[in-house]
Amino acid sequence: MRHKSENHVGIMSFGDHLDELRTRLFHAILGIIPIFFVAMAVGKPVLSILIVPIREKLRAANQPATLLATGPFESFGTWFRVVIVLTILAGAPWLLFQLWKFISPGLYKSEKRFAYLLMPMSMVLTVIGELFLYYVILPVVLAFLIGFGTTVAQLQIPTEPLAADASTTPIAVLDYDPEAPEPGQMWINSPLRQLRVALEGREEGEVIIIGSELSESAGVVQQYRISEYVKMLLNFALAFGIAFQMPLVVLLLGWVGIVDRKLLGKYRRHVAGGCAVIGAMLTPADPVSMILLAGPLYLLFELGMILLVLLPARRVAGDFDESDEDESF
Repeated sequence: MRHKSENHVGIMSFGDHLDELRTRLFHAILGIIPIFFVAMAVGKPVLSILIVPIREKLRAANQPATLLATGPFESFGTWFRVVIVLTILAGAPWLLFQLWKFISPGLYKSEKRFAYLLMPMSMVLTVIGELFLYYVILPVVLAFLIGFGTTVAQLQIPTEPLAADASTTPIAVLDYDPEAPEPGQMWINSPLRQLRVALEGREEGEVIIIGSELSESAGVVQQYRISEYVKMLLNFALAFGIAFQMPLVVLLLGWVGIVDRKLLGKYRRHVAGGCAVIGAMLTPADPVSMILLAGPLYLLFELGMILLVLLPARRVAGDFDESDEDESF
């Protein structure tokens, strides 16, 4: 591999490459350690944010809005998985920087221009994809899945007029918890869909409030494990992060000469069909969620075609020494 600088071209030995690789790995690990500890500190708040959508949709469907942990280590394991993902995401710029410091000496100035363009675009597209997933796709997917589950084997409960000698106990239905409830008081918190009871605490004079989730009658009560939900969410995040790189894929294929804008224009229908297939694979395949994903994916394809016109390879490369092209790495 040649080591190139602004004024000379040199050759690095295999030993020099190993030394440089060890240095970059050491710096990468050293930089990730503090990020890991910061991720541990914010892991719980981030996990709380991640479960907000499913809790909202469960409450909207009148189902228990509490996720389950069926094993002693399930909650901790889920938190640790979130910490690892946060560490990777937050440390990605630092890791990429160390990778860049390792490979950049072997690149020509014209080749570096491509990396300077692609890396920021990839990061921006990834962030857009994750925000689109969290605020647009995820609520629709969860609403469909929860709504579908509650209608499976739905119970039909008969009703009759209340007998003359029968009575029911009225319970206060509130939009809030009382400020200073007395032990033994009971009420229903309407926004939380919970039956709440005030009890004496362990300390003298202490009053604690415990609640029980209320749910609408359903043949299959929707109660999900926290580990399965977070695993599904992270898999979706990975899929959307990759799917939203479509403009860059189109751009790269055009730069290396595999496709051009005219050829891509002839296959618009095929691309639209492929986007629909991807939409069906990454969503529950109901029409609304399929369109919500397939539509943006196709628009990203069109964006790639536009970028191919605005950013041809020669324009991105800029001025470079043509004699460099005759040299090999």
